[in-house]
Amino acid sequence: MLPPQQQSRVGGLQTSLSLVSSDPRLSPEEPRSNSDNLRESPTESASSRETWPTADAIAAKKMENGKAEMDCPDQSVIRCVSSADKISLQDIARERVDIICEKMHHLPDEFLEELKNGLRVILEGGNGSQHREEFFILQKLVQSRSDLTAKTLIRAHRVQLEILVAINSGIQGFLHPSISLSQTSLIEIFVYKRCRNIACQNQLPAEDCTCETCANGNGFCNLCMCVICSKFDFEVNTCRWIGCDLCSHWTHTDCAIREQLICMGPSAKNGAGPSEIVFRCQACNRTSELLGWVKDVFQHCAPSWDGEALMRELDFVSRIFHGSKDPRGRKLYWKCDDLKEKLKSGKVESKAACRAILMVFQELELDSPKSLENAESGRLIAPQEACNRIAEVVHEAIRKMEIVADEKMRMFKKARLAFDACERELADKAREAGELKMDRQKKKLQIEELERIVRLKNAEADMFQLKANEAKREAERLQRIALAKSDKSEEEYTSNYLKQKLSEAEAEKQYLYEKIKLQETSRVSQSSSGVDPSSMLVYSKIHDLLYSVPPKADGQSNECHPFRTNP
Repeated sequence: MLPPQQQSRVGGLQTSLSLVSSDPRLSPEEPRSNSDNLRESPTESASSRETWPTADAIAAKKMENGKAEMDCPDQSVIRCVSSADKISLQDIARERVDIICEKMHHLPDEFLEELKNGLRVILEGGNGSQHREEFFILQKLVQSRSDLTAKTLIRAHRVQLEILVAINSGIQGFLHPSISLSQTSLIEIFVYKRCRNIACQNQLPAEDCTCETCANGNGFCNLCMCVICSKFDFEVNTCRWIGCDLCSHWTHTDCAIREQLICMGPSAKNGAGPSEIVFRCQACNRTSELLGWVKDVFQHCAPSWDGEALMRELDFVSRIFHGSKDPRGRKLYWKCDDLKEKLKSGKVESKAACRAILMVFQELELDSPKSLENAESGRLIAPQEACNRIAEVVHEAIRKMEIVADEKMRMFKKARLAFDACERELADKAREAGELKMDRQKKKLQIEELERIVRLKNAEADMFQLKANEAKREAERLQRIALAKSDKSEEEYTSNYLKQKLSEAEAEKQYLYEKIKLQETSRVSQSSSGVDPSSMLVYSKIHDLLYSVPPKADGQSNECHPFRTNP
């Protein structure tokens, strides 16, 4: 069985017929340096890291975002959020799903992004024990809740669901802005129905495996995770992983050494003969030989390794065969140690070391018991022994055919699972498209309703403007009528005033006429009777007094007339 190949969701795990990934998008990352060149297994597997994406990538992403905000200050406007509306990571881990979802719908996207950034900082563990304690508290709160089921999580806010999945799995990749999974996938990952490895994403249990490890419902995926630590990484074409030849489950080399699953045992092929280094799978409790495994890895992958990768792989091989007691295992162990020392001191180049280790594998193949048997095949053998050997060859051929058939069946199941995943994803996309179409129709109806209201308001405005114009014209008409009546009243007043003055002038004329007439009468009387002039003067004054009364009375009547004034 060959090293694991991290593939896309459709490709799954590479089979034993190929060592090189067929998907260029998922090429192996730059090999990580192995700082501990000890022969004993470390306490914690160096390859059991679930950091996706790396902290450096996230830091670079933050620096780019900060630079973009400095370049465009006008675009980095964050709405103020009151303290009553704010929520914390503890609230998300503790409160009911619908309550937090309702609050998140009223919060700005910038605040929700700050929540995700805060959880990413905690998962990175930059503050040491304090961040670890905070994460353990959050994870305990989430994992102790019984209300977080697929039925309740379907109503969760997108950011709320991402935070819950990140807390439950301890993987900050679910919070990264460049990684976007469907809500259905996030829910399945939370309830352990889908692999939490973003590069795998297979339905669980993978390949419908019924072993105890896959059936315990803790989110284990036998295509990409270690049977012991249940963690995954992105190392491929390496001796860092050991695969079981029978159940196809994978184990970190460090974990296998730590748990003493690599030990001396009978040959895994025929169960007889001398002991050799074997790997006992914890999933199926059966053994697989390791010398052939290591030889296949080096033959297929060593030409593409650089000096650092070759040094790391030689260290893995030397730690695997450190406890070997058979001659071939001891020879391989000594040769790996010798090549490591030469590579460290610079006495040999990586390509020369690669050729040397491949030559060692060829020599070990010649030293194998089967080769010794072939060397002795020149002598005559008994018919019973010949039949036994023929039966052994037939059984070996049948076993290989069964392995190939199982491999083909696994490939078929894998393709079927990938097809089902595509179907589900297509259904999710169709449902999302339907929801978007319904939202678009709702928005269209709302726009039409608003346009109808606008038309109605415009019609009302036109009607009120028309009434205002009519009222303005009526006011102008009334103003003209008032001005006309005012002019007419002025004319009537002037006419009455002139008539009054004329009547007064007539009365004055009559008065003067009467006075003149009286004076003439008086002079005639005086001349005829010879009256004393002094008495005539008195008489004239009395007469003036008597005749002066009517004009005063006329003056009083003029004061009462509304259109006249005293002269």
